[in-house]
Amino acid sequence: MATRRADDLEGLSRSEVLRASPRMFDSTLFEKFSRVHWTVPPLIFVPVVTILLIEGFVHGAGWSTAYWLPAGYLFWTLTEYWLHRVVFHFEPEKGIGARLHWIIHGVHHDHPNDPLRLVMPPALSVPLAALFVWVFSLVIGSPGFLPFGAAFLAGYLGYDMLHYHVHHHRPKSALGKRLRELHMRHHFQNHERGYGVSAPFWDHVFGTAPKKTSQ
Repeated sequence: MATRRADDLEGLSRSEVLRASPRMFDSTLFEKFSRVHWTVPPLIFVPVVTILLIEGFVHGAGWSTAYWLPAGYLFWTLTEYWLHRVVFHFEPEKGIGARLHWIIHGVHHDHPNDPLRLVMPPALSVPLAALFVWVFSLVIGSPGFLPFGAAFLAGYLGYDMLHYHVHHHRPKSALGKRLRELHMRHHFQNHERGYGVSAPFWDHVFGTAPKKTSQ
């Protein structure tokens, strides 16, 4: 069962609350799996993406890889947007739904700079990745699902790393600064806008782009 221990945060400064990592579960095992270092997703998914690409070529994807890769990445960006908008920001006011929302995403908005709850835990990301690739195999078939799945998972990994980066670093490039600005607006200006973290162009397509506040 999830527990939200607000009493543990009393007396902390604003910056300390944003970085805090409150206990989420009564279960010690669940609590352990709720935290993950940012280096873990690359260790898992870089080999998986590589294997999918190699398998794709072995099974004859050949030149079709040139269109399955961008298609897979584009599908990831749409998945990122709609998961964030519809699933992560489905916010029941009470009961089990409210508790599940806090576990899935609410804790991140309460404590957005918690370094161990910024990338998705493998206990969730690995089964979800397997489910998506399996569905791709049914819908697309072989060998196309292999490079498509590789690009989809590479897009997820890029999102996870970018999400960590914009919360814990000050990007130097113009693009990085812009992506950080948009995501910070989502957190601190209007959480009902700016759902695209790695692909903010979908916010313009679907009318949820963050708006600048008047000075």
